[in-house]
Amino acid sequence: MIFDKNGNTTVVSQENIAIPAFLENLNAAYPKLESDNIIVNLFSFSKLGTGDVLEFLDIARTHTANGKSFVLVTDKVGYEDVPDAITVVPTIQEAKDIIEMEEIERDLGI
Repeated sequence: MIFDKNGNTTVVSQENIAIPAFLENLNAAYPKLESDNIIVNLFSFSKLGTGDVLEFLDIARTHTANGKSFVLVTDKVGYEDVPDAITVVPTIQEAKDIIEMEEIERDLGI
C-alpha cells in the first residue's frame, strides 16, 4: 500500500492486488489515516465495476461521519452509478478540488 501525505490529505494507492485485499489493507491502516482527508486512487485496477466501488461504502460513511472527506478516483465507474455516500471522480486533481470545497463547507458550517 502506498501513502502520499500532503498536509491533511493522504492519497492511498496500491498495485497488483485485488479489491478485497486492498480494502482489508486500508481498514488495517485506517487508524493512521482517520484524521486525514483520504483520496483512494483506483487507477491500478484494470477491471473495476460498480460492485467493487460499493465495497468502500462502509469506510466512506465512517470517514465522512467523522468530518473528513473520502474520495475514490477512477474513470471506470461514474458518480451517477454509486450512492451519494461515495464520492467518485475521474482524476486526482478533481479529488483534491472536492476536498477543498468540502473543507470550506465544513469551515462555514454548511
